[in-house]
Amino acid sequence: MRKPLIVLIIVVLVVLYASLFVVQEGERGIVLRFGKVLRDDENKPLVFAPGLHFKIPFLESVKTLDARIQTMDNQADRFVTKEKKDLIVDSYIKWRISDFSRYYLATGGGDVSQAEVLLKRKFSDRLRSEMGRLDVKDIVTDSRGRLTTDVRDALNTGSAGRDDEVQTPAADDAIAHAAARVERETKSSEPSINPNSMAALGIEVVDVRIKQINLPTEVSDAIYNRMRAEREAVARSQRSQGQEEAEKLRAQADYQVTRTLAEAQREGLITRGEGDAETARLFADAFSQDPGFYAFIRSLRAYEKSFNSNQDVMVLSPDSDFFRYMKSPGGATTR
Repeated sequence: MRKPLIVLIIVVLVVLYASLFVVQEGERGIVLRFGKVLRDDENKPLVFAPGLHFKIPFLESVKTLDARIQTMDNQADRFVTKEKKDLIVDSYIKWRISDFSRYYLATGGGDVSQAEVLLKRKFSDRLRSEMGRLDVKDIVTDSRGRLTTDVRDALNTGSAGRDDEVQTPAADDAIAHAAARVERETKSSEPSINPNSMAALGIEVVDVRIKQINLPTEVSDAIYNRMRAEREAVARSQRSQGQEEAEKLRAQADYQVTRTLAEAQREGLITRGEGDAETARLFADAFSQDPGFYAFIRSLRAYEKSFNSNQDVMVLSPDSDFFRYMKSPGGATTR
């Protein structure tokens, strides 16, 4: 009796454990019975909030969906502006599941990759159309915030058909096909949702951001080459102006040097002339005071210069006036 009781208790515990499931915070749960989704009276999948729940053991399984905001990075792509200029735009999207039952049906069982494919296609087409309406200045300056806001609102509300200037038929067809599948499987009395919006997939786009805008490589190279040519032209102009100024300064310096030298030479000649005149005056004054003594001193200097070498030979007449002081000490006075 005791052994079967233990077995029964174990079986009850196993069944009880298999009957319980927990949905974590930040998640939602959908129960599958024999592979089919449990639905409510409106044929919409039942969505279980975070907490402890019960299910039929071994017959039902749980599919959890992430209820948190998710980030999808988009690969940098080429876009054409209103001016027919190419730009390489790198962006990302933040999104979350707003309607779990619709999201589960539209994405084939909550497949995140399928949801991101549809979202990325819609976003790319919409951003391409929006950027085609703007020029480069509007995109890279103040209108970037308005651009991303318009794209986000368009993703959430969808295009308005003929009234919308921007059309994204490729993405709209894919989303509309998924939305039609949801409508066929459900019998909801809620107002119809625009099949061209992400709400048709149960997705809400929280934010759209452009991380970086670059020019294509070939355009960047051309712009850099043009900028380099412009800078080189400016450098050449500056060098030529500098050389011109240098030549002017050099010419002015040469002129100042020549002028200074000429003035110095003139002043030197004037000073030298004045000195010579003063010397002549002094000699004249000295000669006038004692002409005999002056003649005697000059003769002695002449003798000194004439007989400064033992090999000098002079041929003079004995009566020459040059030797008058050698003949008679008073020669200067007897003359």
